[in-house]
Amino acid sequence: MIAIEIEIALVLALPVGAAAVLALAGHRRHAPEVNIAASLCTLAAAAALTLHVMRAGPMLAFGRQFLVDPLNVFLVALTAFVAFTTAVFSRPYMRIEEEHGRLSAAKLRLYHSMFQLFVFAMLLALVTNNVGILWVAMEAATLTTVLLVSLYRTPEGLEAAWKYFILCGVGIAQALFGTILLYFAAERVLGAGGDALLWTALEGVRGQLEPTVLALAFVFLLVGYGTKAGLVPLHNWLPDAHAEGPAPVSAVLSGLLLNVALYAVVRCKVLVDGALPAAFAHRLMMGFGLVSVVVAALLLARQRDIKRLFAYSSIEHMGIVTFAFGIGGPIANFAALLHMTVHSLTKSALFFTAGHAAQKAGTQMIDGIRGLVTINPLVGWGLVLGTLAILGVPPFGVFASEFLILTTAMHEQPWATPFLLAALGIAFAAMFSRVQPMVFGDTTASRLPLRPAMLPVFAHLALVLMLGLWIPPALAEWYRQAARLIG
Repeated sequence: MIAIEIEIALVLALPVGAAAVLALAGHRRHAPEVNIAASLCTLAAAAALTLHVMRAGPMLAFGRQFLVDPLNVFLVALTAFVAFTTAVFSRPYMRIEEEHGRLSAAKLRLYHSMFQLFVFAMLLALVTNNVGILWVAMEAATLTTVLLVSLYRTPEGLEAAWKYFILCGVGIAQALFGTILLYFAAERVLGAGGDALLWTALEGVRGQLEPTVLALAFVFLLVGYGTKAGLVPLHNWLPDAHAEGPAPVSAVLSGLLLNVALYAVVRCKVLVDGALPAAFAHRLMMGFGLVSVVVAALLLARQRDIKRLFAYSSIEHMGIVTFAFGIGGPIANFAALLHMTVHSLTKSALFFTAGHAAQKAGTQMIDGIRGLVTINPLVGWGLVLGTLAILGVPPFGVFASEFLILTTAMHEQPWATPFLLAALGIAFAAMFSRVQPMVFGDTTASRLPLRPAMLPVFAHLALVLMLGLWIPPALAEWYRQAARLIG
């Protein structure tokens, strides 16, 4: 018990301590190295926590206020890993932005400190056993990312930050109302007090919860946290926030925040499935997921900004994952967890390459980015491979997860299969037709003053390729355990 508490405390304390240090010294020359070192220490603590849970199984800590099990600890490890690689990528990226005059010392200090606070909020949301603390952590993540999205202080950036703040504020308010309703339903069974907000306590009595109140709570929680996950029709903040913030911010928004928001929805679904007919939560999630996939695919064809293009791709993939969780069952849940992993790795890699491509061309507009393979072959090929991976081309891991989801849909929900196939086809044509001239077209752009950090890009893509060819037995068992927890 003491060991697990120390590990959880380290996972949470390291980013908080780093944020405090960087709030004071985040503008100094070696601040990026401090950011990297802190993220590496957090990753090491998350790895130790993960190995402990894999050996010993689910555990509670700190008076049952914290919970680690195969479902959330796998996301803890993924969050810490993507945060670390993003910190590595941001070192040259942010220095180039500083040399271009887009960032001042104060803005660099804000970026580094808020980056670590955002990581802390994501990790807290994952390991807490308390529904109320989960809500607080998601609200903290909103506030930190609002400051990161508006980092450049341009009119467009400020507008995107306000849209993000207002829409996600409305969504998080609905999630709060859903949390209150959930507490109201649990109080009648568990009595007044903190136990009525604990996931483990709620799961133990989920069959005794008032069905009508629980159903209403799930609707508000799905809409509220679905806003954070970028599900249609609550997605409008996401393309603007991704387009106007720095590339590292876009990477963690797409690779981390969307996963954690969807994790909150899945935890709520577990409760609902135990108290209501399974079709209730399943149909809602399949409906939101399928609409998100179709709408995002159609909107991809209209994009002219490279970061907005990848933002709409994130909406599409979050829709695929939501749809898979809506189908339910061991195979669909396994595929959804695998898809969350490969999407996080691939999309963050794509935003890394998009950030360097925009720096080289001096614009984010697709028509202004040409000949990347000539200017910098690593950036060009990174963009090509990342695009092929996110489009589900074999043998990348996205193909494996999408194949599992599609075959399960053909068996369980055949009516939805044509919509999924059509949306995936449209998305493939829209994205590939825009990326190909960016990589292979003629260009007059010059090289950047600093070498871009492409190691995180190819590290992510190598992992995605590995997961498409071979899933390590320990990782596969991990996914199976998490899928069983979901139900």
